[in-house]
Amino acid sequence: MRSPVRGRSPVRGLSPIDGEEVSDNTPLLQGAPQAEAAPVCCSARYNLAVLAFFGFFVLYALRVNLSVALVDMVDSNTTLADNRTSKECAEHSASKKALHKQMGKRYQWDAETQGWILGSFFYGYIITQIPGGYVASKVGGKLLLGLGILGTSIFTLFTPIAADFGVGALIVLRALEGLGEGVTFPAMHAMWSSWAPPLERSKLLSISYAGAQLGTVISLPLSGIICFYMNWTYVFYLFGIVGIIWFALWIWLVSDSPETHKSISHSEKEYILSSLKNQLSSQKTVPWIPMLKSLPLWAIVVAHFSYNWSFYTLLTLLPTYMKEILRFNVQEDGILSAVPYFGCWLCMILSGQAADHLRAKWNFSTICVRRIFSLIGMIGPAVFLVAAGFIGCDYSLAVAFLTISTTLGGFCTSGFSINHLDIAPSYAGILLGITNTFGTIPGMVGPVIAKSLTPENTIREWQTVFCIAAAINVFGAIFFALFAKGEVQNWALSDHHGHRN
Repeated sequence: MRSPVRGRSPVRGLSPIDGEEVSDNTPLLQGAPQAEAAPVCCSARYNLAVLAFFGFFVLYALRVNLSVALVDMVDSNTTLADNRTSKECAEHSASKKALHKQMGKRYQWDAETQGWILGSFFYGYIITQIPGGYVASKVGGKLLLGLGILGTSIFTLFTPIAADFGVGALIVLRALEGLGEGVTFPAMHAMWSSWAPPLERSKLLSISYAGAQLGTVISLPLSGIICFYMNWTYVFYLFGIVGIIWFALWIWLVSDSPETHKSISHSEKEYILSSLKNQLSSQKTVPWIPMLKSLPLWAIVVAHFSYNWSFYTLLTLLPTYMKEILRFNVQEDGILSAVPYFGCWLCMILSGQAADHLRAKWNFSTICVRRIFSLIGMIGPAVFLVAAGFIGCDYSLAVAFLTISTTLGGFCTSGFSINHLDIAPSYAGILLGITNTFGTIPGMVGPVIAKSLTPENTIREWQTVFCIAAAINVFGAIFFALFAKGEVQNWALSDHHGHRN
């Protein structure tokens, strides 16, 4: 093995929380002959980011399409019988639009049954997080991520058949889709541990994961258009086929690591490998005990759990609040439904660029950037979530607050969301599996708790729901700021000598 060669000296900065001196600005290149970064245009690493972008685009389109199609799948008379809309606000004119003729088969599913159908996804999703990260760390993330999206796509094609078999079959199918999607984020993190130079992590990961937000932006209104002009079954056929096409491109064009890529340039390969040389572990066994005892890992766990509690509140409960309290059905306007996620997508891309720029050009320490972006991305949404509960019957302001809240959440992608790669790049997939397991719990229990807190469906009851979600979010932001780290931990290196980045 070659001995490590020093590049430019690391820049030291004081941690804003505990005042410790942190040297965490790892040189992108460590050998003199490779002092310049490989070009971005047509590079293998950015091609991977773009393909991953479209993969997560498909993934979230497959996840959210049911929430739109379900409106057409359920008999409107059943929906009216279950209506618990509040009378506190005057009915908005938009909700008086005549409903279009439902052309597909309809089912007699009440509100509780619909809740089980929509929630069943998470029961599969939570199971494969940690196993997915472990398998990806052993065999690579390419095939695992590809098969996860392929499996979800195929199951999506069978959704109309499962609905005909009954509620039980549809719930099982959605749980299986969750099993497939559960491995995708840990697998992607595992791949980036081999592909992303430290000072390009924010940019590369924000590009790839931003596909999830754009998938939501496109699929929400597109699913509504398909349901309106065609038949709800075509929603599942369209996105299922797109997912299969993406899988073929992914298998053809992507490799697990720079070493195995067929068309990567020699300069780019050396650039990536040299930048990661002192950060990856050669241990054959996973250091489970030190990993689980690591406070920086639990800082990410708490932040992930807290952020997702607020995120799922925004995703599911605020639209419900707008419909049942403000009497404005956001499903009647697919554009309004998609605008918040467009804002989040844009914020993710821009914040990723900004985060790496602060580290590379302004010499901000890694931990400083992670803390700042996490605080903005968690406390910001909390503030506007509380505000949404105190705006009375102003539906326009509710849409504005929803958009701002979801947009600000995009900062977290360059905050705690990629901190796994900072503290243990060799085990980033496993760490994400652990944190995302906890992060899935709010999607399962949050709506149940909210329902129990709103028996009379009043504005005051919903204020309590929003304040609880905001308080959890603020707590998570503060906990992360206090205990997170920006350097590779000792237990994550084969020689157990810490290397700060």
